[in-house]
Amino acid sequence: MAKLLEFGRKALFYVKVLSGYEERRIRNFRLELENRLKQAEARKAALRKLPEQVILGEVRQMVQQMQDLNKKLEETEASIEEYFKPLDKDAEFIMKTQIDGEEKTMMQMAEAMQREVEKADARLRGKA
Repeated sequence: MAKLLEFGRKALFYVKVLSGYEERRIRNFRLELENRLKQAEARKAALRKLPEQVILGEVRQMVQQMQDLNKKLEETEASIEEYFKPLDKDAEFIMKTQIDGEEKTMMQMAEAMQREVEKADARLRGKA
């Protein structure tokens, strides 16, 4: 039953990735962050008209918000990397398998070419 659930989870994940759901989620998150930054910029512009003390307080608040956003973004990036780690391993394994197969085929072709060259040399020596 656990294997069936795991298979279902993987299948759902592949469907999400292939349909672009995960990419849209990330894009929406990024747009939300950009909107927050634009709003903060608008508030900052409005506060330039206020006394220096208020401005400094708002700057501190914005710095804190930016640090929080950066932390959240780093956590999100880390979770995304962790989420895709098994898929990356599978892709690496597939690529390695393909490269090994290509190397084997190339070696077989090189050996066949070597045999053909040796046969041609033997024919030339036989005629001479």
